[in-house]
Amino acid sequence: MAVEGWLLVLGVAAGILSGLFGIGGGAILVPAMVLALGFGVGQAAGISLAALLLPVGLLGVWEYFRDGRLDRGSLLLAAWVALGLFLGTWLGARWSAHLSGLQLRKGFAVLLVGLALRLWFSGEGGG
Repeated sequence: MAVEGWLLVLGVAAGILSGLFGIGGGAILVPAMVLALGFGVGQAAGISLAALLLPVGLLGVWEYFRDGRLDRGSLLLAAWVALGLFLGTWLGARWSAHLSGLQLRKGFAVLLVGLALRLWFSGEGGG
């Protein structure tokens, strides 16, 4: 499979997680809204997704581009990820409508523990 195909798959997978849990920034926002503010996971995920509607990364992208760490070719690759996110978020949001709040909470917890374990045991580097 070409790199664009893998980026599309990656974007869809990330989009599904974003649609289910609001993971785009939601690794901090969703737990904080649920645990500290008493929101349900579904509402917190919806709020997190709504916040992403604005181009929240635009200034960061500009800095990476200006600094030479992001080039036009990388921006084209990012477009494939964005297409996957667009489709995957829709799929994840539709899927989440069929899950209970408890299922969403437990699924989100499993995701966070899995990510934490992966980071903990991944060794040096990655920066």
